[in-house]
Amino acid sequence: MADEYRFVVNGVEHTTTEQKSMLRYLRDDLGLLSVKDGCSEGTCGACTVLVDGKAMKSCVLNTKCANGKEITTVEGLTHEEKEAFVYAFGARGAVQCGFCTPGMVMSGVALLRKNSNPTEQDIKKAINGNICRCTGYKKIIEGIDLAGKVLRGEEKLDYELEKGDKYGVGVPAFRNDVREKVLGYGKFPDDVTVKDYPDMAYGSCVRTKYPRAKVLKIDTTKAEALSGVVGVLRAEDVPVNQVGHLIRDWDVFIAEGDITRSMGDALCMVVAETPEILERAKKLIDVEYEELDPVRNIDEAAKPDAPLIHTSFNAFGNHVVLHNNICQQRHITRGDTKEALRNSAYTVTGTFETPFTEHAFLEPECAVAFPYKNGVKILSTDQGAYDTRQEVAHMFGWDKTPERVVVQTMLVGGGYGGKEDVSVQHLAALAAFHFNRTVKVKLTRQESINFHPKRHAMRCTYTLGCDKAGLFTGLDADIHFDTGAYASLCGPVLERACTHSVGPYKYQNTDIRGYGYYTNNPPAGAFRGFGVCQTEFALESLIDELADKAGIDRWKIRYNNAIEPGAVLPNGQIADRSTALKETLLAIRDEYEKNKDHAGLACAMKNSGVGVGLPDAGRANIHVENGKAVIYSATSDIGQGCNTIFMQDLSEATGLPREAIRNGECSTEAAPDSGTTSGSRQTVITGEAVRGAAFLLRDAMEKVERGEEVPKGKVSAKGDGIHMTFADGTTYTISDPKTLKAGHTQTVKDPEGALKKLEGCQFVYEYFEPTDKLGAHKKYPKSHICYAYSTTLAVLDENRKVSNIYAAHDSGKVINPIAIQGQIEGGVLMSMGYALTENFVLKDCVPKVKYGTLGLPHATQIPNIHAIYVEKDELLPVAYGGKGIGEISSIGAAPAIRNAYRQVDGVGQNRLPLDGTPYKHR
Repeated sequence: MADEYRFVVNGVEHTTTEQKSMLRYLRDDLGLLSVKDGCSEGTCGACTVLVDGKAMKSCVLNTKCANGKEITTVEGLTHEEKEAFVYAFGARGAVQCGFCTPGMVMSGVALLRKNSNPTEQDIKKAINGNICRCTGYKKIIEGIDLAGKVLRGEEKLDYELEKGDKYGVGVPAFRNDVREKVLGYGKFPDDVTVKDYPDMAYGSCVRTKYPRAKVLKIDTTKAEALSGVVGVLRAEDVPVNQVGHLIRDWDVFIAEGDITRSMGDALCMVVAETPEILERAKKLIDVEYEELDPVRNIDEAAKPDAPLIHTSFNAFGNHVVLHNNICQQRHITRGDTKEALRNSAYTVTGTFETPFTEHAFLEPECAVAFPYKNGVKILSTDQGAYDTRQEVAHMFGWDKTPERVVVQTMLVGGGYGGKEDVSVQHLAALAAFHFNRTVKVKLTRQESINFHPKRHAMRCTYTLGCDKAGLFTGLDADIHFDTGAYASLCGPVLERACTHSVGPYKYQNTDIRGYGYYTNNPPAGAFRGFGVCQTEFALESLIDELADKAGIDRWKIRYNNAIEPGAVLPNGQIADRSTALKETLLAIRDEYEKNKDHAGLACAMKNSGVGVGLPDAGRANIHVENGKAVIYSATSDIGQGCNTIFMQDLSEATGLPREAIRNGECSTEAAPDSGTTSGSRQTVITGEAVRGAAFLLRDAMEKVERGEEVPKGKVSAKGDGIHMTFADGTTYTISDPKTLKAGHTQTVKDPEGALKKLEGCQFVYEYFEPTDKLGAHKKYPKSHICYAYSTTLAVLDENRKVSNIYAAHDSGKVINPIAIQGQIEGGVLMSMGYALTENFVLKDCVPKVKYGTLGLPHATQIPNIHAIYVEKDELLPVAYGGKGIGEISSIGAAPAIRNAYRQVDGVGQNRLPLDGTPYKHR
């Protein structure tokens, strides 16, 4: 007779004879979905619960060991505890993507039940076993502290803050998704279960054992014969066996006779009735290989006799034949660089190296798909529903009818660029369509690490010159990226790296050459900073060398060269009126002067919007439904808070409170395409579309208040940030063309009353502002809608540890002060990890890391991060003057930290992560 295990969960006794992890029991058997599965390795802390009052990771506790114990999840907290944490985490901005949040709450509750008045250090220690990749921990620490004050009776709950009567631009707004994320009932794809879709099956791939090998035979006979196996899908079952975000070079499955390219390659996919049967079936599949020597790095890839990783690919309707391993290349020039450097008073040259970096988002990739109408519907975690639709439709051969694929983006547990490519969405869709039933596909944490694209490893050589006064004269740069086995977004990332390698300065002689090489390493693609983290590290390091050689102060050389309104950037674009790089330098000057002998500086710039002549429209529809203004835009909020920003934009225009506004379903069926969440574009591009649609709604509200008739139906317009144009050609101004300030002050006296009279109306707006192609034959081309700028100061203490980081940002108009602080703090800590602790170790192209050995910063390691934002009166006309902040915040800390150690040690290191610091890395 099987042993019985008894335990109490949230006050109710449960009994089981199964020996399994408590994570799986709580989620699968009891449906307690606040307990998140982030790694199943005992590392990330997303599955933290209370066990006899102590915080414990449920993935490392099994039902046998839980016998006789009392277990509490978020669902079992007291009402007072729940409300305290909802309020505190909302008020302090402790929630971003939300995947780590319930685990953080449980660690916080465990602390507060034991120590009702903890110190900051107590809180850091309490959550040290919980990883957050979004916030930088500071806001979470503040949130737990405030929750303690509420529970002690020192502070009262302010429900008005969540209600949001004042919710416009510039208000420290309570995020729209705080409650569902703190309490854990908001749904990520993995939270869609068999209770939602009773016909659900489970899919998982058998992946290669070698990064480069010829697949001789795949024998699936035994697996297919196993009871409970629905079927096995192979290359021959895929209508078009290649996907790819821009370049179609990524095989869905490697076929017999073909050669694998990286450790993430799938050979086939098993679909089974249960996860347990699925794992047994995968072990029954026999694969025969001929192991081949891999191409390990860019040096091996560049050899004339190197084996070709790809012989061809398809891109934008063209078939491209390859004769070497160069995936993409760019050459960007302006002026006469050779002559400028030859005539320079001082020049410095340096070679720099940066590693692959893992995104380490808390939520592993997961998708659920099911037959829908004449195609499939996918419940997805991604950074762009329409991009996912495009890739999946191509796989099915439905390029002319992509609407047969419907993609609905659920909550997304972090992305940072790592969820731009399809990972599981196409696999779930393929299985659902093939077997005519619902299928869930989820990657294990190690699969995720092996499979999805990383930040590109880089090696570059720079030469920078200046005149006797320290004014920069020219830059020559040779940049080499390892893009791994597949292109992903190699082209755009390489392009951004090259265009930003010159920095935010005003010199006009540049010669930048960039190359992206295929290797057998895991693929590389988009990552927060989009190539700029690598090249700005090189430039800002070299500027310190040049300053010393020229005998000029490090702050002064940057200030004297800093771009300013009306000046010309090295790419030829004239800096707009909102440019505030010098203001960011001034914001940290006093701290620099006090600490200059043990501090490092770095400036940075980052585009907002895709730009470079590519179509980049923002679209938003506002529907009046059940007395609420509902914003529809297929925009992935991956934690940065754009959905809240959109609600604030609407509130600013109409005067509606938060409770009268909500975001609609983010799907390709219900919402218009507003582009990918990438390039720091959503606040600006889609934010302007929401502003335009909100103006249409506001005009209608004013009409009904005046007693005018407003016809039911749809009102549509397009705009460029200054003017709005209707279908009949009528135009009017939405921003003053002279002051560039947003026009039409809200004058509705009873916004909610007026809104109810517009039930069923729709207000549709599209924003598009053209940019110039890279290399456009213009004296002053406009590459991007705008740029954000920053200056970062890193200060070391007497123990050579980073004690303070001052991160001053030119942020345009701050839409939500709480959100921007969290974005800056999170970006800074990510950049600090890049500089000091994170290293994606490979041996012969095989990742030698787990989630727990990536070197991710923990709460006890964080310095004092000072998030500083600079607002000018002169703003952009679009999106109330806001700028994207997500990427620029992640660039400056790494070179600033490098430069700080150079000041202290007397030697500058040109490779990341830095050696010889108090911080350990692999």
